[in-house]
Amino acid sequence: MAHVHSIVDIITRKRDGGRLEEAEIRWVIDRYSRGDLPEEQMAALAMAIFFRGLDDAETGALVDAMLRSGSVLDLAALGPGRVDKHSTGGVGDKISLPLAPAAAACGCVVPMVSGRGLGHTGGTIDKLEAIGGFSADVDTARLVEILGDVGCAIVGQTADIAPADKRLYALRDVTATVPSLPLIVASIMSKKLAEGIEGLVLDVKVGRGAFMKTLAEGRALARAMVGVGEAMGVRVIAYLTRMDAPIGRMVGNACEVDEALEVLRGGGPEDTRELVVTLGGAMVEIAAGVTRAEGERRVAAALDDGSALARFERMVAAQGGDLTRVGRAAEGASTLVLAERSGFVAAIDALEVALTCVAMGAGRERQGDVIDPAVGVRIEARVGERVEAGEALARVYHGERGAPSADAIARLRAAFTLGDAAPDAVPIVIERLG
Repeated sequence: MAHVHSIVDIITRKRDGGRLEEAEIRWVIDRYSRGDLPEEQMAALAMAIFFRGLDDAETGALVDAMLRSGSVLDLAALGPGRVDKHSTGGVGDKISLPLAPAAAACGCVVPMVSGRGLGHTGGTIDKLEAIGGFSADVDTARLVEILGDVGCAIVGQTADIAPADKRLYALRDVTATVPSLPLIVASIMSKKLAEGIEGLVLDVKVGRGAFMKTLAEGRALARAMVGVGEAMGVRVIAYLTRMDAPIGRMVGNACEVDEALEVLRGGGPEDTRELVVTLGGAMVEIAAGVTRAEGERRVAAALDDGSALARFERMVAAQGGDLTRVGRAAEGASTLVLAERSGFVAAIDALEVALTCVAMGAGRERQGDVIDPAVGVRIEARVGERVEAGEALARVYHGERGAPSADAIARLRAAFTLGDAAPDAVPIVIERLG
């Protein structure tokens, strides 16, 4: 006869700093995913974990229980080289769009399950859905077909991939328990390991525009995810990357698709290309068993010779998209944000830029909000560049609501810090773990 657990005892023990047994964690997740555990009790346990944490064994058990709450994809028929990348979320983070096809062009199989944006960070699926007809709603059979033909697909989380995570994340979002390291690890790793991958590359953002504000927080999260992945037989490489200013020049949805296409054509902003080459290179390193330098060389070549762009075009078409139909702002429908003094751009507050974009309709303040793909911001003066008084700091692309308010313009202007001397350059990649 199965052992009967008490949810009240489990909550009490974790509240008081005790540890949970693997069987208890599996029982909780099983009952919650089936709808047999009241929301208030799961919320109480999430809050207890928020304050008391989980040790490595508890975290691993939670990841495995959430992973097995649904289906685990079996992609073995596609052969070796199945690898994915995950970012903890940033501003202007369109890296997945060029990275997945670039890695596929180098021989990787990339089954990328991505999410929508909520709060200040943009969602990869939202960006792709700025392309007319594109669908991220792909069932497993069709996913396998696309992967076999193209080598990459970017899809949304289906009902049968880690359903416990879907429920638990929604609960955490309304109970102020999102920024819990073990719960973040469990959420990310349960979804990624359900993809049937052999390797995973993590982009852990650190800074003003990231969830992890300090290097210590980012390093702790990266180490925890590397440890969980490798304990479950998946090789994981993590990079800590800087997220103080927006990545590239574009922040929005349709405009970020445009910038991703620039990168796929061998151009684009240096920092955006560097992240694609670095992260994609690590994916190739894992999948092909080559050195880090060789992996990066192959990805750079795929961007420059057009093979990555060809893969992207094939992926978009396979998922119903038409790249001639991107939801851009109407020609001329933009407003400039002008500098009030001359100087060098010393800093750009990525969080403020993102929150302003969300308020204008480019993101969601709550689940269910409708995104306007045309809304966005182009950074005209990046960190280190000089601007004269009256010149443009940024350009705001209008959406259905029309021109931005005076408050929005003032908020964007205030996101730029100007100084009399050019700031020292800092690398976007901070360190590598795993």
